[in-house]
Amino acid sequence: MSDGFCGTHLQIMVRTRGLGCALGQVTGRGLGRGDRDDSDDAPQRRRPTASARRQQVTVTADHVDEPVIPAPDVQDDPMEAPAAVEDILADIPADAGTETVEDQHQGFLGCLSDPSVLTAYADHVACSVWTGEECPELKLSSHGRKVQSLGRPVPAIEGLIVGTGLSPLIACSVDTGDRGLLSAFVERWHRETSSFHLPMGELTITLDDASSLLHLPIIGDLHAFEPLHVDDAVQMLVDLLMVSPESARAETDQCRGPYVRLQWVRDIYQRRCQAGHWTAAARAYLLHLLGCTLFANKSATNVHVVYLEALRDLSMTERYAWGVAALVHMYDQLNDASMSHSRHLGGYITLLQCWIYKHFPSVAESTADQDYDEASPRACRWIATKKTVKSIRTPSYRERLDRLRISDVCWIPYGEHREVRDFHVRSCYFGLLRWGPVAVYYRPERVVRQFGYTQTIPAPPVDSWVSYDDIHDRWMHYKDYIVPAGEVCVVPGACSSDYIDWFFRISHPFMTPDHALDPMLHGHAPQSRVVP
Repeated sequence: MSDGFCGTHLQIMVRTRGLGCALGQVTGRGLGRGDRDDSDDAPQRRRPTASARRQQVTVTADHVDEPVIPAPDVQDDPMEAPAAVEDILADIPADAGTETVEDQHQGFLGCLSDPSVLTAYADHVACSVWTGEECPELKLSSHGRKVQSLGRPVPAIEGLIVGTGLSPLIACSVDTGDRGLLSAFVERWHRETSSFHLPMGELTITLDDASSLLHLPIIGDLHAFEPLHVDDAVQMLVDLLMVSPESARAETDQCRGPYVRLQWVRDIYQRRCQAGHWTAAARAYLLHLLGCTLFANKSATNVHVVYLEALRDLSMTERYAWGVAALVHMYDQLNDASMSHSRHLGGYITLLQCWIYKHFPSVAESTADQDYDEASPRACRWIATKKTVKSIRTPSYRERLDRLRISDVCWIPYGEHREVRDFHVRSCYFGLLRWGPVAVYYRPERVVRQFGYTQTIPAPPVDSWVSYDDIHDRWMHYKDYIVPAGEVCVVPGACSSDYIDWFFRISHPFMTPDHALDPMLHGHAPQSRVVP
Protein backbone atom coordinates (compact mmCIF):
# COMPACT_ATOMS: atom_id res chain seq x y z
CA MET A 1 0.00 0.00 0.00
CA SER A 2 1.41 3.34 -0.97
CA ASP A 3 2.42 5.98 1.53
CA GLY A 4 2.00 8.60 -1.14
CA PHE A 5 -0.53 11.25 -1.89
CA CYS A 6 -2.94 10.86 -4.78
CA GLY A 7 -3.93 14.04 -6.49
CA THR A 8 -2.79 17.11 -8.28
CA HIS A 9 -0.17 19.44 -6.87
CA LEU A 10 -2.34 22.38 -5.92
CA GLN A 11 -0.33 25.55 -5.75
CA ILE A 12 -2.62 27.27 -3.27
CA MET A 13 -2.21 28.10 0.36
CA VAL A 14 -4.12 25.95 2.83
CA ARG A 15 -5.83 27.18 5.93
CA THR A 16 -8.18 25.00 7.95
CA ARG A 17 -11.76 25.84 8.78
CA GLY A 18 -14.36 23.22 8.09
CA LEU A 19 -16.04 20.98 5.59
CA GLY A 20 -19.16 23.12 5.74
CA CYS A 21 -17.22 26.14 4.55
CA ALA A 22 -15.12 24.21 2.06
CA LEU A 23 -17.92 22.22 0.46
CA GLY A 24 -20.85 24.54 1.20
CA GLN A 25 -23.26 24.45 4.14
CA VAL A 26 -25.43 21.41 3.50
CA THR A 27 -27.74 22.24 6.39
CA GLY A 28 -28.94 25.50 4.95
CA ARG A 29 -29.49 24.09 1.48
CA GLY A 30 -30.89 20.75 2.49
CA LEU A 31 -33.36 21.92 5.12
CA GLY A 32 -34.03 25.46 4.05
CA ARG A 33 -32.46 27.03 7.11
CA GLY A 34 -29.04 27.83 8.41
CA ASP A 35 -26.90 26.04 10.95
CA ARG A 36 -27.78 28.61 13.57
CA ASP A 37 -31.51 28.67 12.90
CA ASP A 38 -32.76 25.30 13.98
CA SER A 39 -36.00 24.06 15.48
CA ASP A 40 -37.83 26.11 18.07
CA ASP A 41 -37.73 23.39 20.69
CA ALA A 42 -33.96 23.65 21.13
CA PRO A 43 -32.79 26.91 22.72
CA GLN A 44 -29.75 28.42 21.09
CA ARG A 45 -26.44 28.67 22.87
CA ARG A 46 -25.95 32.30 23.78
CA ARG A 47 -22.65 34.05 23.47
CA PRO A 48 -21.27 35.32 26.79
CA THR A 49 -22.22 38.92 27.47
CA ALA A 50 -19.69 41.72 27.56
CA SER A 51 -19.96 41.92 31.33
CA ALA A 52 -19.34 38.21 31.69
CA ARG A 53 -16.16 37.81 29.67
CA ARG A 54 -13.25 39.64 28.16
CA GLN A 55 -14.11 40.88 24.69
CA GLN A 56 -10.62 40.65 23.27
CA VAL A 57 -8.18 37.79 23.49
CA THR A 58 -4.53 38.57 23.00
CA VAL A 59 -3.43 37.64 19.49
CA THR A 60 0.15 36.47 19.19
CA ALA A 61 2.16 36.17 16.03
CA ASP A 62 1.73 32.38 16.03
CA HIS A 63 -2.07 32.61 16.11
CA VAL A 64 -2.79 35.45 13.70
CA ASP A 65 -4.38 33.27 11.06
CA GLU A 66 -7.31 31.01 11.90
CA PRO A 67 -6.84 28.24 9.31
CA VAL A 68 -9.31 28.24 6.40
CA ILE A 69 -9.28 26.45 3.09
CA PRO A 70 -9.91 28.75 0.15
CA ALA A 71 -12.68 27.43 -2.06
CA PRO A 72 -13.20 28.24 -5.74
CA ASP A 73 -16.02 30.53 -6.74
CA VAL A 74 -18.73 28.09 -7.83
CA GLN A 75 -22.10 29.67 -8.41
CA ASP A 76 -24.13 26.46 -8.08
CA ASP A 77 -22.36 25.28 -4.92
CA PRO A 78 -22.29 28.42 -2.76
CA MET A 79 -19.39 28.52 -0.35
CA GLU A 80 -18.07 31.02 2.09
CA ALA A 81 -15.60 33.14 0.18
CA PRO A 82 -12.15 33.22 1.79
CA ALA A 83 -11.02 36.56 3.04
CA ALA A 84 -8.26 38.30 1.17
CA VAL A 85 -4.90 38.44 2.90
CA GLU A 86 -5.21 42.20 3.19
CA ASP A 87 -8.59 41.83 4.90
CA ILE A 88 -7.22 39.29 7.36
CA LEU A 89 -4.33 41.53 8.23
CA ALA A 90 -6.65 44.50 8.56
CA ASP A 91 -8.57 42.69 11.31
CA ILE A 92 -5.44 42.29 13.44
CA PRO A 93 -4.81 45.06 15.96
CA ALA A 94 -1.81 47.15 15.07
CA ASP A 95 -0.17 46.34 18.38
CA ALA A 96 -0.77 42.58 18.17
CA GLY A 97 2.24 40.69 19.48
CA THR A 98 3.64 43.74 21.27
CA GLU A 99 1.76 43.39 24.56
CA THR A 100 3.72 43.18 27.74
CA VAL A 101 3.88 39.92 29.63
CA GLU A 102 1.49 41.38 32.19
CA ASP A 103 -1.06 42.20 29.45
CA GLN A 104 -0.70 38.80 27.80
CA HIS A 105 -1.48 37.01 31.04
CA GLN A 106 -4.51 39.10 31.94
CA GLY A 107 -6.65 36.05 31.24
CA PHE A 108 -10.19 35.38 32.39
CA LEU A 109 -11.27 35.83 35.98
CA GLY A 110 -11.25 32.60 37.94
CA CYS A 111 -10.26 30.19 35.16
CA LEU A 112 -7.93 30.85 32.22
CA SER A 113 -5.11 33.08 33.51
CA ASP A 114 -2.86 32.87 30.42
CA PRO A 115 -4.78 32.99 27.09
CA SER A 116 -1.67 32.69 24.91
CA VAL A 117 -2.59 29.12 23.89
CA LEU A 118 -6.39 29.06 23.86
CA THR A 119 -6.74 32.26 21.88
CA ALA A 120 -10.39 31.66 20.93
CA TYR A 121 -11.57 31.02 24.49
CA ALA A 122 -13.80 34.11 24.57
CA ASP A 123 -15.97 32.57 21.83
CA HIS A 124 -15.73 29.03 23.15
CA VAL A 125 -18.64 27.21 24.78
CA ALA A 126 -16.45 26.64 27.87
CA CYS A 127 -16.44 30.38 28.50
CA SER A 128 -20.24 30.42 28.29
CA VAL A 129 -20.53 27.53 30.74
CA TRP A 130 -18.13 29.19 33.18
CA THR A 131 -20.15 32.40 33.24
CA GLY A 132 -23.42 30.57 33.77
CA GLU A 133 -24.86 30.97 30.29
CA GLU A 134 -27.45 28.54 28.99
CA CYS A 135 -25.84 25.78 26.91
CA PRO A 136 -28.33 23.22 25.59
CA GLU A 137 -27.13 19.77 24.70
CA LEU A 138 -25.93 19.32 21.14
CA LYS A 139 -28.03 17.62 18.52
CA LEU A 140 -26.24 14.61 17.06
CA SER A 141 -25.99 13.25 13.53
CA SER A 142 -26.15 9.56 14.40
CA HIS A 143 -27.12 7.13 11.64
CA GLY A 144 -26.45 3.76 13.23
CA ARG A 145 -30.01 2.60 12.66
CA LYS A 146 -29.86 3.58 8.97
CA VAL A 147 -26.78 1.38 8.50
CA GLN A 148 -28.44 -1.50 10.32
CA SER A 149 -31.70 -1.16 8.37
CA LEU A 150 -29.87 -1.41 5.04
CA GLY A 151 -28.00 -4.45 6.33
CA ARG A 152 -25.00 -6.18 4.87
CA PRO A 153 -24.39 -5.97 1.12
CA VAL A 154 -25.93 -8.59 -1.12
CA PRO A 155 -23.59 -11.56 -1.74
CA ALA A 156 -22.90 -10.48 -5.32
CA ILE A 157 -21.07 -7.32 -4.16
CA GLU A 158 -19.73 -8.41 -0.78
CA GLY A 159 -16.29 -9.09 -2.24
CA LEU A 160 -16.20 -5.62 -3.78
CA ILE A 161 -17.14 -4.01 -0.46
CA VAL A 162 -14.56 -5.97 1.53
CA GLY A 163 -11.88 -5.08 -1.02
CA THR A 164 -12.32 -1.36 -0.37
CA GLY A 165 -11.27 -1.64 3.29
CA LEU A 166 -14.51 0.01 4.43
CA SER A 167 -16.48 -3.09 5.43
CA PRO A 168 -15.64 -2.77 9.18
CA LEU A 169 -17.95 0.27 9.26
CA ILE A 170 -20.97 -1.94 8.59
CA ALA A 171 -20.95 -3.56 12.02
CA CYS A 172 -19.44 -1.04 14.44
CA SER A 173 -21.87 1.90 14.38
CA VAL A 174 -23.60 2.62 17.70
CA ASP A 175 -27.36 2.75 17.53
CA THR A 176 -27.86 5.75 19.83
CA GLY A 177 -25.63 8.69 20.61
CA ASP A 178 -25.33 9.91 24.21
CA ARG A 179 -26.12 13.64 23.91
CA GLY A 180 -25.25 14.51 27.48
CA LEU A 181 -21.91 12.67 27.41
CA LEU A 182 -20.78 13.97 24.03
CA SER A 183 -21.86 17.55 24.81
CA ALA A 184 -19.77 17.47 28.00
CA PHE A 185 -16.68 16.40 26.06
CA VAL A 186 -17.24 18.91 23.26
CA GLU A 187 -17.13 21.64 25.90
CA ARG A 188 -13.54 20.63 26.55
CA TRP A 189 -12.35 20.39 22.94
CA HIS A 190 -10.12 23.20 21.63
CA ARG A 191 -9.25 23.85 18.01
CA GLU A 192 -5.92 25.44 18.90
CA THR A 193 -4.55 22.25 20.44
CA SER A 194 -6.76 19.63 18.72
CA SER A 195 -7.38 18.06 22.11
CA PHE A 196 -9.75 17.77 25.06
CA HIS A 197 -8.75 19.76 28.15
CA LEU A 198 -9.38 17.89 31.40
CA PRO A 199 -8.28 18.26 35.03
CA MET A 200 -5.21 16.07 34.48
CA GLY A 201 -4.17 17.63 31.17
CA GLU A 202 -4.91 16.99 27.52
CA LEU A 203 -6.11 13.90 25.65
CA THR A 204 -7.22 13.44 22.07
CA ILE A 205 -8.47 10.92 19.53
CA THR A 206 -5.34 9.64 17.82
CA LEU A 207 -4.70 7.83 14.57
CA ASP A 208 -4.15 4.71 16.66
CA ASP A 209 -7.62 5.14 18.16
CA ALA A 210 -9.14 5.33 14.67
CA SER A 211 -7.23 2.22 13.65
CA SER A 212 -8.12 0.19 16.74
CA LEU A 213 -11.73 1.28 17.19
CA LEU A 214 -12.76 1.17 13.53
CA HIS A 215 -10.18 -1.12 11.88
CA LEU A 216 -9.66 1.45 9.14
CA PRO A 217 -6.23 1.92 7.52
CA ILE A 218 -4.12 4.87 8.66
CA ILE A 219 -1.47 4.18 6.03
CA GLY A 220 -2.13 5.24 2.47
CA ASP A 221 -3.10 8.20 0.34
CA LEU A 222 -4.93 11.32 1.45
CA HIS A 223 -7.72 12.08 -1.01
CA ALA A 224 -7.21 15.27 -3.00
CA PHE A 225 -10.76 15.95 -4.20
CA GLU A 226 -11.88 19.55 -4.63
CA PRO A 227 -15.27 21.24 -4.05
CA LEU A 228 -17.70 20.03 -6.67
CA HIS A 229 -19.70 22.10 -9.16
CA VAL A 230 -23.31 20.93 -9.22
CA ASP A 231 -23.08 20.13 -12.94
CA ASP A 232 -20.09 17.89 -12.24
CA ALA A 233 -22.06 16.25 -9.43
CA VAL A 234 -24.87 15.45 -11.85
CA GLN A 235 -22.43 13.93 -14.32
CA MET A 236 -20.76 11.91 -11.57
CA LEU A 237 -24.12 10.46 -10.53
CA VAL A 238 -24.88 9.56 -14.14
CA ASP A 239 -21.49 7.93 -14.70
CA LEU A 240 -21.03 6.10 -11.40
CA LEU A 241 -24.56 5.27 -10.22
CA MET A 242 -26.13 4.83 -13.67
CA VAL A 243 -29.01 7.25 -13.05
CA SER A 244 -30.54 9.41 -15.73
CA PRO A 245 -29.44 13.05 -16.07
CA GLU A 246 -33.00 14.12 -15.28
CA SER A 247 -33.10 12.08 -12.07
CA ALA A 248 -29.68 13.34 -10.96
CA ARG A 249 -30.61 16.95 -11.70
CA ALA A 250 -33.92 16.66 -9.84
CA GLU A 251 -32.18 15.24 -6.78
CA THR A 252 -29.44 17.87 -6.61
CA ASP A 253 -32.06 20.58 -7.18
CA GLN A 254 -34.06 19.26 -4.24
CA CYS A 255 -30.93 19.25 -2.07
CA ARG A 256 -29.94 22.70 -3.39
CA GLY A 257 -26.41 21.72 -4.28
CA PRO A 258 -24.12 18.75 -5.05
CA TYR A 259 -25.79 16.57 -2.43
CA VAL A 260 -28.18 13.62 -2.49
CA ARG A 261 -30.48 12.28 0.18
CA LEU A 262 -29.47 9.09 1.97
CA GLN A 263 -32.92 7.67 1.26
CA TRP A 264 -32.43 8.38 -2.46
CA VAL A 265 -29.09 6.53 -2.37
CA ARG A 266 -30.75 3.54 -0.67
CA ASP A 267 -33.36 3.45 -3.42
CA ILE A 268 -30.68 3.57 -6.13
CA TYR A 269 -28.85 0.71 -4.41
CA GLN A 270 -31.96 -1.46 -4.48
CA ARG A 271 -32.63 -0.68 -8.15
CA ARG A 272 -29.07 -1.42 -9.23
CA CYS A 273 -29.22 -4.75 -7.37
CA GLN A 274 -32.49 -5.64 -9.08
CA ALA A 275 -30.97 -4.80 -12.47
CA GLY A 276 -27.78 -6.74 -11.73
CA HIS A 277 -25.56 -3.66 -12.13
CA TRP A 278 -23.24 -4.77 -9.37
CA THR A 279 -20.47 -2.17 -9.57
CA ALA A 280 -22.97 0.70 -9.48
CA ALA A 281 -24.79 -1.08 -6.64
CA ALA A 282 -21.53 -1.36 -4.68
CA ARG A 283 -20.82 2.35 -5.17
CA ALA A 284 -24.31 3.28 -3.97
CA TYR A 285 -23.96 1.01 -0.93
CA LEU A 286 -20.59 2.56 -0.03
CA LEU A 287 -21.78 6.14 -0.57
CA HIS A 288 -24.65 5.47 1.82
CA LEU A 289 -22.27 3.84 4.30
CA LEU A 290 -19.84 6.79 4.21
CA GLY A 291 -22.67 9.31 4.51
CA CYS A 292 -23.94 7.51 7.62
CA THR A 293 -20.54 7.08 9.25
CA LEU A 294 -17.30 8.93 8.47
CA PHE A 295 -18.91 11.86 6.68
CA ALA A 296 -22.15 12.28 8.60
CA ASN A 297 -23.06 15.97 8.45
CA LYS A 298 -25.44 18.29 10.22
CA SER A 299 -28.24 17.85 7.71
CA ALA A 300 -28.83 14.34 9.10
CA THR A 301 -30.35 13.45 5.71
CA ASN A 302 -27.85 14.25 2.93
CA VAL A 303 -24.43 13.13 1.71
CA HIS A 304 -22.07 15.03 -0.57
CA VAL A 305 -21.72 13.57 -4.07
CA VAL A 306 -17.98 14.34 -4.09
CA TYR A 307 -17.27 11.23 -1.99
CA LEU A 308 -18.15 9.13 -5.02
CA GLU A 309 -14.82 10.20 -6.51
CA ALA A 310 -12.98 7.84 -4.16
CA LEU A 311 -15.32 5.05 -5.33
CA ARG A 312 -14.79 5.56 -9.05
CA ASP A 313 -12.38 2.65 -9.32
CA LEU A 314 -13.31 0.25 -6.52
CA SER A 315 -10.10 -1.71 -7.00
CA MET A 316 -8.18 1.43 -5.95
CA THR A 317 -10.40 2.55 -3.04
CA GLU A 318 -8.39 0.57 -0.49
CA ARG A 319 -5.30 2.67 -1.14
CA TYR A 320 -6.75 5.59 0.82
CA ALA A 321 -6.04 6.15 4.52
CA TRP A 322 -9.66 5.98 5.61
CA GLY A 323 -8.71 6.21 9.26
CA VAL A 324 -7.24 9.63 8.51
CA ALA A 325 -10.49 10.61 6.79
CA ALA A 326 -12.43 9.66 9.93
CA LEU A 327 -10.12 11.71 12.13
CA VAL A 328 -10.06 14.77 9.87
CA HIS A 329 -13.85 14.92 9.66
CA MET A 330 -14.26 14.30 13.41
CA TYR A 331 -11.75 17.03 14.34
CA ASP A 332 -13.42 19.40 11.88
CA GLN A 333 -16.84 18.80 13.43
CA LEU A 334 -15.49 19.17 16.97
CA ASN A 335 -13.82 22.46 16.02
CA ASP A 336 -17.17 23.85 14.94
CA ALA A 337 -19.33 22.31 17.68
CA SER A 338 -17.13 23.69 20.49
CA MET A 339 -17.91 27.29 19.59
CA SER A 340 -20.56 29.01 21.71
CA HIS A 341 -22.96 29.52 18.78
CA SER A 342 -23.06 25.86 17.72
CA ARG A 343 -25.85 23.47 18.59
CA HIS A 344 -25.12 20.43 16.42
CA LEU A 345 -22.35 17.84 16.23
CA GLY A 346 -21.69 16.00 12.99
CA GLY A 347 -18.97 13.48 12.22
CA TYR A 348 -18.83 9.82 13.11
CA ILE A 349 -20.46 9.75 16.55
CA THR A 350 -19.39 6.12 17.04
CA LEU A 351 -15.71 7.09 16.94
CA LEU A 352 -16.08 9.75 19.63
CA GLN A 353 -18.48 7.85 21.88
CA CYS A 354 -16.51 4.60 21.85
CA TRP A 355 -13.26 6.51 22.39
CA ILE A 356 -14.83 7.92 25.56
CA TYR A 357 -16.07 4.50 26.63
CA LYS A 358 -12.56 3.08 26.28
CA HIS A 359 -10.55 5.87 27.90
CA PHE A 360 -12.98 7.04 30.61
CA PRO A 361 -14.74 3.99 32.08
CA SER A 362 -15.56 5.84 35.31
CA VAL A 363 -17.37 8.64 33.45
CA ALA A 364 -19.50 6.87 30.87
CA GLU A 365 -21.97 4.18 31.89
CA SER A 366 -21.56 1.82 28.96
CA THR A 367 -22.96 -1.64 28.25
CA ALA A 368 -20.51 -4.26 26.99
CA ASP A 369 -21.51 -6.79 24.35
CA GLN A 370 -20.97 -10.18 25.95
CA ASP A 371 -20.66 -11.75 22.48
CA TYR A 372 -17.88 -9.40 21.35
CA ASP A 373 -15.18 -11.08 19.28
CA GLU A 374 -11.67 -9.65 19.77
CA ALA A 375 -11.09 -9.93 16.02
CA SER A 376 -13.76 -7.27 15.45
CA PRO A 377 -13.23 -3.50 15.61
CA ARG A 378 -13.03 -2.34 19.21
CA ALA A 379 -16.08 -0.10 18.64
CA CYS A 380 -18.15 -3.31 18.39
CA ARG A 381 -17.47 -3.99 22.05
CA TRP A 382 -20.28 -1.75 23.30
CA ILE A 383 -24.03 -1.79 22.87
CA ALA A 384 -25.55 1.69 22.69
CA THR A 385 -29.31 1.61 22.16
CA LYS A 386 -32.16 3.68 23.56
CA LYS A 387 -32.52 1.05 26.27
CA THR A 388 -28.86 0.97 27.29
CA VAL A 389 -27.85 4.65 26.96
CA LYS A 390 -28.63 6.38 30.24
CA SER A 391 -30.59 9.64 30.20
CA ILE A 392 -27.89 11.56 32.03
CA ARG A 393 -27.73 15.27 31.32
CA THR A 394 -24.61 17.26 30.51
CA PRO A 395 -24.27 18.95 33.97
CA SER A 396 -23.93 15.53 35.60
CA TYR A 397 -21.23 14.46 33.15
CA ARG A 398 -19.59 17.86 33.59
CA GLU A 399 -19.39 17.18 37.31
CA ARG A 400 -17.85 13.75 36.71
CA LEU A 401 -15.21 15.18 34.40
CA ASP A 402 -14.33 17.90 36.90
CA ARG A 403 -13.62 15.15 39.46
CA LEU A 404 -11.36 13.08 37.19
CA ARG A 405 -7.90 12.09 38.35
CA ILE A 406 -4.96 10.74 36.39
CA SER A 407 -5.66 7.24 37.68
CA ASP A 408 -9.24 7.38 36.35
CA VAL A 409 -8.06 7.44 32.74
CA CYS A 410 -7.23 4.34 30.71
CA TRP A 411 -4.11 5.71 29.02
CA ILE A 412 -3.01 2.59 27.09
CA PRO A 413 -6.29 0.85 26.27
CA TYR A 414 -5.55 -1.54 23.42
CA GLY A 415 -2.94 -3.90 24.85
CA GLU A 416 -5.09 -7.01 24.46
CA HIS A 417 -6.04 -5.93 20.93
CA ARG A 418 -2.49 -5.63 19.54
CA GLU A 419 -2.46 -9.11 18.11
CA VAL A 420 -5.35 -8.03 15.91
CA ARG A 421 -4.44 -4.40 15.29
CA ASP A 422 -0.80 -3.52 15.76
CA PHE A 423 0.44 -0.05 16.70
CA HIS A 424 1.94 1.89 13.80
CA VAL A 425 4.52 4.63 14.34
CA ARG A 426 2.58 6.86 11.95
CA SER A 427 0.20 7.49 14.86
CA CYS A 428 2.99 9.71 16.24
CA TYR A 429 3.17 11.83 13.08
CA PHE A 430 2.63 15.52 13.80
CA GLY A 431 1.37 18.20 11.46
CA LEU A 432 -1.56 18.82 9.16
CA LEU A 433 -3.83 16.02 8.00
CA ARG A 434 -5.95 16.51 4.93
CA TRP A 435 -9.02 14.96 3.34
CA GLY A 436 -10.06 16.83 0.20
CA PRO A 437 -10.12 20.59 0.84
CA VAL A 438 -10.26 20.22 4.64
CA ALA A 439 -7.13 20.17 6.77
CA VAL A 440 -6.79 19.89 10.54
CA TYR A 441 -3.85 19.94 12.91
CA TYR A 442 -2.82 16.66 14.48
CA ARG A 443 -0.72 17.33 17.60
CA PRO A 444 0.34 14.09 19.32
CA GLU A 445 3.18 15.90 21.10
CA ARG A 446 0.53 17.23 23.50
CA VAL A 447 -0.74 13.76 24.45
CA VAL A 448 2.36 11.51 24.58
CA ARG A 449 0.99 9.82 27.71
CA GLN A 450 -1.41 8.06 25.32
CA PHE A 451 1.69 6.49 23.71
CA GLY A 452 3.27 5.46 27.02
CA TYR A 453 5.61 8.43 27.53
CA THR A 454 5.88 11.02 30.30
CA GLN A 455 4.13 14.25 29.32
CA THR A 456 6.25 17.40 29.38
CA ILE A 457 5.28 20.96 28.51
CA PRO A 458 4.79 21.00 24.72
CA ALA A 459 5.89 23.80 22.44
CA PRO A 460 3.21 26.43 21.72
CA PRO A 461 0.90 25.37 18.87
CA VAL A 462 1.72 27.20 15.64
CA ASP A 463 -0.81 27.72 12.84
CA SER A 464 1.18 28.40 9.70
CA TRP A 465 0.34 28.83 6.04
CA VAL A 466 1.20 25.74 4.04
CA SER A 467 0.30 24.42 0.62
CA TYR A 468 -1.37 21.15 -0.26
CA ASP A 469 2.03 20.14 -1.62
CA ASP A 470 3.53 20.69 1.83
CA ILE A 471 0.96 18.39 3.43
CA HIS A 472 1.62 15.83 0.72
CA ASP A 473 5.37 15.95 1.21
CA ARG A 474 5.16 15.68 4.98
CA TRP A 475 2.80 12.72 4.82
CA MET A 476 5.01 10.92 2.30
CA HIS A 477 8.06 11.53 4.48
CA TYR A 478 6.27 10.96 7.78
CA LYS A 479 9.37 9.46 9.42
CA ASP A 480 10.85 12.96 9.47
CA TYR A 481 7.82 14.24 11.41
CA ILE A 482 7.47 11.78 14.26
CA VAL A 483 7.19 13.06 17.82
CA PRO A 484 10.50 12.26 19.55
CA ALA A 485 10.34 9.44 22.07
CA GLY A 486 10.58 10.73 25.61
CA GLU A 487 10.88 9.10 28.99
CA VAL A 488 8.78 5.96 29.24
CA CYS A 489 6.05 6.17 31.90
CA VAL A 490 6.67 4.04 34.96
CA VAL A 491 3.14 4.85 36.10
CA PRO A 492 0.47 5.38 33.39
CA GLY A 493 -0.37 9.04 32.84
CA ALA A 494 2.83 10.39 34.41
CA CYS A 495 3.87 13.97 33.65
CA SER A 496 6.84 16.19 34.43
CA SER A 497 6.91 18.10 37.72
CA ASP A 498 6.11 21.42 36.05
CA TYR A 499 3.43 20.23 33.62
CA ILE A 500 0.29 20.50 35.76
CA ASP A 501 1.18 23.95 37.05
CA TRP A 502 1.72 25.14 33.46
CA PHE A 503 -1.51 23.48 32.30
CA PHE A 504 -3.54 25.18 35.04
CA ARG A 505 -2.32 28.54 33.76
CA ILE A 506 -2.99 28.09 30.04
CA SER A 507 -6.22 26.11 30.29
CA HIS A 508 -9.45 25.70 32.23
CA PRO A 509 -9.07 22.34 34.02
CA PHE A 510 -12.56 22.69 35.46
CA MET A 511 -15.82 23.72 33.84
CA THR A 512 -17.52 24.99 36.99
CA PRO A 513 -16.25 27.55 39.53
CA ASP A 514 -17.04 25.29 42.49
CA HIS A 515 -14.28 22.85 41.57
CA ALA A 516 -11.80 25.58 40.70
CA LEU A 517 -12.19 27.11 44.17
CA ASP A 518 -10.64 24.07 45.79
CA PRO A 519 -8.87 21.79 43.29
CA MET A 520 -7.01 20.10 46.15
CA LEU A 521 -10.32 18.59 47.21
CA HIS A 522 -10.06 16.27 44.23
CA GLY A 523 -6.30 15.97 44.04
CA HIS A 524 -5.81 18.23 41.02
CA ALA A 525 -3.92 21.16 42.48
CA PRO A 526 -0.89 22.31 40.50
CA GLN A 527 2.13 20.58 41.86
CA SER A 528 4.01 23.70 42.84
CA ARG A 529 1.16 25.24 44.81
CA VAL A 530 0.69 24.81 48.53
CA VAL A 531 -2.80 25.03 49.99
CA PRO A 532 -2.94 25.69 53.72
